Amino acid sequence: MDQLQKSMLEKIADLHEVPEGAYNIRYNGKTESRNTTANIDIVTKEDVQGIDIIVKPGTKNESLHIPVILAESGLNDMVYNDFIIGDDADITIVAGCGIHNCGVDTSKHEGIHTFHIGKNAKVKYIEKHYGEGEGTGENVLNPTTIIHIDEGGYMEMESTQIKGVDSTVRDTKADLKAGATLVIKEKIMTHGKQVAKTNFEVDLAGEDSSANVISRSVARDESEQVFYSKICGNNRCYGHTECDAILMDNAKVSAIPALDANNVDASLIHEAAIGKIAGEQLIKLMTLGLTEEEAEEQIINGFMK
Repeated sequence: MDQLQKSMLEKIADLHEVPEGAYNIRYNGKTESRNTTANIDIVTKEDVQGIDIIVKPGTKNESLHIPVILAESGLNDMVYNDFIIGDDADITIVAGCGIHNCGVDTSKHEGIHTFHIGKNAKVKYIEKHYGEGEGTGENVLNPTTIIHIDEGGYMEMESTQIKGVDSTVRDTKADLKAGATLVIKEKIMTHGKQVAKTNFEVDLAGEDSSANVISRSVARDESEQVFYSKICGNNRCYGHTECDAILMDNAKVSAIPALDANNVDASLIHEAAIGKIAGEQLIKLMTLGLTEEEAEEQIINGFMK
């Protein structure tokens, strides 16, 4: 790996070197390197760009890294990745995409990730998005995540947009069978004239299924954010969605909840809070010797943890 690749991998996947275990590193639209294990297989799709990841039933304490890096201005990269997680497996998957754009053309990555999570399987999925570059071309990231969770399955998804993404539309759709659980934690930071749109749709189909969707965001300058969430309770179930946003400068944030209770035993909750940083918080930190700008950064860093 060259220095650029190393730097980007550190930002989007917390990697300082080639990871142990299974991995597939994609660079400028092609597979750069790959490794499989006895329990995790990675197979290149034949009909479209992308891979199939097959995790054997009962796999425990293993990880998979699938980062994507774009360093070519004007490149449009689209992949279709399918994850087949066997029954009773327990795995951590680290994804993420970084764009380094030094040209004048738009660089775009679109990934459609479909998860098939088996009975009583457990998945932790970590995804980071980041953009940089000295050029004037835009960095565009449009991730789509489709989640099917079988009986007793569990998925925790951490999705973070760090910085440098000019436009993003983030679509997540999920359906859960009996006893299945989905936890989503989203963090987004926008500045300049960036636009970020998030769409969550969760179908709680099975008895005693549950979903908890939490979004934390900061909108600065003239950026715009839209958070849309819809939870459908079609059985005895529990659903909770929450959107908290800090609004700064001339930015705009919209939170649009939708709750569909189609069963008398469906319990669904939505919470939303949008506002500026409280003046007393700034004053308190400034009395400790921080400048107003430093105090704002401290508050934002704590809010986004």
